[in-house]
Amino acid sequence: MPIPDRTLHLQLLRDSLRPGQRRLADWRGGPLAVSAVPGSGKSTGMAAGAAIAIAHFQLHGRKQLVLVTFTRSAAAHIKAKVRHHLKALKLPYNSFIVQTLHGLALNIATHTPEISGIDLETTTLVSPNQSNRLIRTAVEAWIHEAPDLYQRLLAGHSFDGEATERLRRQSVLRTEVLPALAYTAIHEAKSSGLQPENLRHIGQNAPANPYQLLDVAAGLYGQYQTLLNQRGLIDYDDMILAALRALEDPDVCHRWQTQFFAVFEDEAQDSSPLQTQLLEKLAAAPAPAPSHGDATPSPDTPTKNLVRVGDPNQAINSTFTPADPVFFNQFCDANRPDRLATIAQAGRSTEAIMAAANHMLQWVNQRLAEPPFRDQAILPVPPNDPQPNANPAPLGQGVELLKPYDVTQSVQRLGQRVKTLINDWKQLKDEALPTLAVLVRENRQGRFLREILEDPQRLGFDFIKDTGLKIYDVGSRDRNNQVPLEMLRLMQFIERPHSPDYLKGALRVLVDRQRIPTQDLNPLTTNPEQFLYPGPLDPPLKTEPAISARRYCTSLLRARFDLPPYHLLPFLGTTLNYNQSELATADKLAARIAQQTSEDSSLSTMIGALQEIVSAERFDAIEAEDAEAQYTRPGQLTIITMHKAKGLDWDAVFLPFLHAKLIPGQPWVPPQTEFLGPAANPVSLPDVVRAQIRAHVHGRTTIPNMAAAGQRATQLKQAEEYRLLYVAMTRAKRLLWMSAAQQSPFAWSNPDNLHAGEPCPVFSELERFIE
Repeated sequence: MPIPDRTLHLQLLRDSLRPGQRRLADWRGGPLAVSAVPGSGKSTGMAAGAAIAIAHFQLHGRKQLVLVTFTRSAAAHIKAKVRHHLKALKLPYNSFIVQTLHGLALNIATHTPEISGIDLETTTLVSPNQSNRLIRTAVEAWIHEAPDLYQRLLAGHSFDGEATERLRRQSVLRTEVLPALAYTAIHEAKSSGLQPENLRHIGQNAPANPYQLLDVAAGLYGQYQTLLNQRGLIDYDDMILAALRALEDPDVCHRWQTQFFAVFEDEAQDSSPLQTQLLEKLAAAPAPAPSHGDATPSPDTPTKNLVRVGDPNQAINSTFTPADPVFFNQFCDANRPDRLATIAQAGRSTEAIMAAANHMLQWVNQRLAEPPFRDQAILPVPPNDPQPNANPAPLGQGVELLKPYDVTQSVQRLGQRVKTLINDWKQLKDEALPTLAVLVRENRQGRFLREILEDPQRLGFDFIKDTGLKIYDVGSRDRNNQVPLEMLRLMQFIERPHSPDYLKGALRVLVDRQRIPTQDLNPLTTNPEQFLYPGPLDPPLKTEPAISARRYCTSLLRARFDLPPYHLLPFLGTTLNYNQSELATADKLAARIAQQTSEDSSLSTMIGALQEIVSAERFDAIEAEDAEAQYTRPGQLTIITMHKAKGLDWDAVFLPFLHAKLIPGQPWVPPQTEFLGPAANPVSLPDVVRAQIRAHVHGRTTIPNMAAAGQRATQLKQAEEYRLLYVAMTRAKRLLWMSAAQQSPFAWSNPDNLHAGEPCPVFSELERFIE
């Protein structure tokens, strides 16, 4: 029996929760699906539910509760909350563990390496850069092994045999299409437990297509897996597969199932089929130990102590990772009503913001043939809510929509609104400044926005001086982390300018850094010598972007002879127009390279040292100020992408640049790949393969053909863009400011090239709704 003080604490803990959260506190075994709306406090409910379960079932070090998250930061956050409750309840801390899903899988696999096949003494986790290099190597090996399939891709939809066009297509396939197809197919297949032979079998049942794409995918997958095995490397999916192999052994499975009484999973909407399979295996009631002969559990014993908490409406990773909200939705729908809970009350936002988000959800679901959202509304909390500061009063109107003339005016209006908000706040409040964030769809928008905010002439006033706020551009830190890789690509080109791959790598850096216009790089790289130093009989470059690209490349090559090697890195940083913190990072990198190559400072030695740094991925960028600044700190304006904003919230959130071209997006493939499909309906081969694999994994009776798979991929992308906008809107607590300029960039790589921009359909609908 619990001691009286503990009983009181348990009751107080339960009373501190909202009705939906109390379903977690009242869990007493078996499966439970919890679908939680944004801002409803699901982590608060999970932590309290975990502590109460530990007390009720008297868990301890040999019978634990497992909480699974997808990131280390989330694991640390929920661990601290559970420990806080256990301290008050005077319960042992070893009664639970919190791990990321892959950390849990690796722990299981390495306990029995002879069964799982993973031994940390002989196996290494492949890094992203290593994986990219292995994929490129796998592509070259597959081309050698499957020349017939490669020639079909080279021929494309139509081909006249012209030599220059052949070289261009070879460059496109080797460096763009096939690596992207391999990456997509490998991760989609592995995360679903499919092997290369499974893909070939699926391909036999797929409609005929000229490229035999699933055979191509199977070949690339097989080559990649061979390279991993040869080098003693594993990837994250291999961890899950190894853990499942270990659990196939009855003794091993019994030991882990006995050790883990129950599994609580957070962010369940982001699980892949393989990950779900692992958690269900661990959460199952242990079978009788083979050597013990224990009695079989009674039929009333729950078969799975599995609690899955998530929000399928916040699934925003499914078009670039194997995660798919369909699996969590299926888990929710498969459970009886008493095994399904919805945490619908949310105290994060003011009512105007919740109303806008709910209207957007309902309108999009009615507009699309396959609704992207689960039908659940965000509800306000009652006046006597036990959690403080719920549903705060709005700032201004709560939701404000503007249609400036162009994107520059959008930033000017945004800056002015922030200035007014801060001035009003200072007059009325004695407390800390509000938290503020601008959420953008891509990092190039963030860079454009920051440049204007920091330029008083373009903005119309001195933003930092007049508001007293610091601008914290999260994307700039990501760009700093790219400095070593950018330096390596440029240095490789300077050393071997006649390599098509190195030339293309350098040109991509120049495009990404907006030093040259966006363009098809393949015609420039098929014959590097002709491009860089044309002879009198060679045809002249016809476009200004190509001429600009040549000018930059030849200036880089001249620098090799004009400067000593140790001065090249600072010169390259200046050439790429690095900002203060990026230049500081480049200087730090140069100092480290100089130290490592003090005995031999030749260009090839420096490149070797750079390659080691990039491969190890252990070079820390330098921030000009306070590298550890938190995203939600008062006194700053945070510029962050919508994807990175998930899980965070601010008093005021600004969403500029809401145009239909990005949200929900339009079907588009790069012009250089249009030879792979009919001119009227070009297709993205990686998207086609993803859609075909998912059709099989989802249990569909037929595999779509290329056209249908391409259409399906477009539908899934647009559905995810709507969910991403929903996530962005629900980050706001007191003010949601949205704008769609009448003139927007044709492409954000060149923000000065404007055209009439169609607003995001949701923006137009919210205009009508708010009126």
